[in-house]
Amino acid sequence: MSSKFDPRAMVNRTVSEMPPSGIRRFFDIAAEMKDCISLGVGEPDFVTPWHIRDKGIYSLEKGHTHYTSNSGLKELRIEISKYMERRFGLKYDPLTQSVVTVGGSEAIDLFLRATLERGDEVLVCEPSFVCYKPLVQLAGGVPVAIETKAENDFRLTADELRAA
Repeated sequence: MSSKFDPRAMVNRTVSEMPPSGIRRFFDIAAEMKDCISLGVGEPDFVTPWHIRDKGIYSLEKGHTHYTSNSGLKELRIEISKYMERRFGLKYDPLTQSVVTVGGSEAIDLFLRATLERGDEVLVCEPSFVCYKPLVQLAGGVPVAIETKAENDFRLTADELRAA
């Protein structure tokens, strides 16, 4: 008797019930088109400037190839805290009140997983980036859409927030 292994059977129900991302399909189509500039997920239409690549290469040559603290490099967190105070007048302790992530989506994901309890509702303004609702669901929350309107420049109004 032969049984065939089905890896889909191992996938969490919450994940398997999520619809595929339409934007990912769009990226696949755009990648196949000649001279198409995709403006999705913040991808630039230029190669990273040489002086930035050079600094990355230099960092590797100096042996900076190890894991950092889970919160990110201490020196970077200190500089970010200085910038936030200088630019916005906000004061944060870089050692206890800041975390560096590889991007905004990861930061939102970490925040949701750390703060939501199963069933908590999270207001999600729409239109929005495609990952916001799935991130809420993966953290056990329930996304609640708030449709923003063109006449308000797609900005959330106090009345829309109160109604939700």
